[in-house]
Amino acid sequence: MNSEILIVDDNADIRYLISGLLKDKGFDVREAANFKQAIAEINKKLPDVAVIDVKLDKGDNDGIELLSYIKKIDKDVPVIMISGHANIQMAVDSLKTGAFEFIQKPFDAERILNFVYRALENYSLKKENIKLSSKLFHSYEFIGETTDILKIKSLILKLANTESRVFISGPAGSGKELIARKIHKQSNRSNKPFVIINGALLDPEKYEQELFGSENNEVINYGVFEKAKGGTLLIDEVSEIPLETQAKILRVLIDQKFKRINGVKEINVNVRLISTSTKNIRHEVDQGNFREDLFHRLNVVPIEIPSLKDRTSDIPLLLNYFCRKISELNNINPIKIETPLEFLNHYEWPGNVRELRNLVERASILAKDEKNFNLERIIKDSLIYKKEDEKIEKDSNVFSYPLKKAREQFEKSYLTAQLKRHRGNISKTADFVGMERSALHRKLKSLGIKGIN
Repeated sequence: MNSEILIVDDNADIRYLISGLLKDKGFDVREAANFKQAIAEINKKLPDVAVIDVKLDKGDNDGIELLSYIKKIDKDVPVIMISGHANIQMAVDSLKTGAFEFIQKPFDAERILNFVYRALENYSLKKENIKLSSKLFHSYEFIGETTDILKIKSLILKLANTESRVFISGPAGSGKELIARKIHKQSNRSNKPFVIINGALLDPEKYEQELFGSENNEVINYGVFEKAKGGTLLIDEVSEIPLETQAKILRVLIDQKFKRINGVKEINVNVRLISTSTKNIRHEVDQGNFREDLFHRLNVVPIEIPSLKDRTSDIPLLLNYFCRKISELNNINPIKIETPLEFLNHYEWPGNVRELRNLVERASILAKDEKNFNLERIIKDSLIYKKEDEKIEKDSNVFSYPLKKAREQFEKSYLTAQLKRHRGNISKTADFVGMERSALHRKLKSLGIKGIN
């Protein structure tokens, strides 16, 4: 299929010139002579590249408004801005709004062709990266053989041919989004959009616009309920959405329709809704932070994912799986886990499965450059330093300490961790930290650190 270019200019000669140039090179070309026609063409179908004059018929810089409109629909679509009355500020405004390039009239044919080719190449690379990223995410499996995980796997299969709403609870990094994607992938909606909105990351003043969209004259901003049409909408961290907006979501679920902000037309809802939360949603309801009636609407099928520390028997499975997977994705030799790493069962895993995956990736990268690779040492170092860093960070007074006291605090945490790592062996600890054995003894005594077994 040929790439499609949209040309927006109120000057018929300019449209004719650019259109003829692009058609000669095999492009499909659409044209718009004013703001209203441009909106109609954009709403009909987004082009692969848009070439837009800064000043049309609607008012000063209305081409910038079109640029902004396109970027709200798809920020990756390249837009080349042109102007016969250009100044530096106009160019800066265009580029800040997301223009791929800014060209001043008159321009030669080779220059505009060059920009179009570069824009298409850039857009193609971005689409390929998005596709690859989606493929990588979809390629991860939900790994585990504990009773809770097997129940979740069975439930995902049962949900495949239903339209039931699902509420997924679990700590950060436990795999809530992965489960939501698996449900979508195995459903009858799998060839339709999977759209995510995160309640914790939204601007509080734009909740409703993000959810339901808005209208401003002929300009339409689509919300996620429309973007996910026919597919699945994942509301991540739904407990962070304000009560007032919760009431409007409830109304949408009851009526199965809504109006855009400033809109008059009712839009029918056709999405499968999945919600997630890291908080105890029942507690949030009891505290009055979340509407109970909305909770019951969302919580048709609840799924609760345990933390990794509560399913440590799955750690060996996850380690081996991530070793293979990261090897495939990064085209490197897989690291081998030859001995059981019992100490992993005693770690708290605050980042859950995501933290374990990152740990394996870090070890895989470090293993490439180490002649005497020791997986256990790399993992222990990562976990010990992380744990001690978190311990120091949690001490809110440390930043108000004088330098000497802060240094002592760090030395105490560091040497305690190293002693634990070497099972209380003073000689091995001294060798590792680069101190004489007698000097380490004196340091431990001055810091009040007793022997560790």
